[in-house]
Amino acid sequence: METKRNDVKQKTDVKQGTLALMVLKTLEVLGPLHGYGIARRIEQISGDLLSVNQGTLYPVLLRLELEGAIDSDWGASENNRRARYYQLTKVGRRELQAQVQEWQQTTAIMARFLDAKAEGL
Repeated sequence: METKRNDVKQKTDVKQGTLALMVLKTLEVLGPLHGYGIARRIEQISGDLLSVNQGTLYPVLLRLELEGAIDSDWGASENNRRARYYQLTKVGRRELQAQVQEWQQTTAIMARFLDAKAEGL
């Protein structure tokens, strides 16, 4: 049986500038997670349409920690390995709110352009 290209889920990389927001939202919803767990949850929430590269994720986690948006602490993972767990801070919650508002405004503007028709202008 031949599979149509449109039926196959194509994983895509996370768009530039969106990973930090996804990390903050994931930590807000799910609480403390280690890096691997964050990556898997982002992929899962996207319906497995996104692929989170570890080499991209960890610099974002480091930057968010340096900015005070997240804290980290060592703990044991599900398979009893030592893992760094990240959690949202008050600063991170404020940053998340600001980024969500910004994205909602951006997507509303883009929706206007995508829905624009000549007779409406």
